[in-house]
Amino acid sequence: MDGALIAALIGALESDYREAALERVDRAMLDYASKLTCTPGAMREADIAALREAGFEAPAIHDICAIVAYFAFVNRIADGLGVELEEGFGDAGRSHDSDTQVS
Repeated sequence: MDGALIAALIGALESDYREAALERVDRAMLDYASKLTCTPGAMREADIAALREAGFEAPAIHDICAIVAYFAFVNRIADGLGVELEEGFGDAGRSHDSDTQVS
């Protein structure tokens, strides 16, 4: 993939992954990750079935779930303690307005 295509893909992923030109397997993984992140209580067996239909086996499904859950956990800890990102990391989707920073 050339540089222009990579840049276009990154741009699409940053703005809305659903608009990016992704392989079916990547889209299924991101759909699962997005739902688990945004509406974890709405997860159903059908969400896991969609991953299986895309070609994921149990160990990979576990890994996807664990990684998404880990990032959610770390972000909740950081937000709960008022941790701010270091310079150069951008806002990375952080939305808290705290002036408190834990060292």
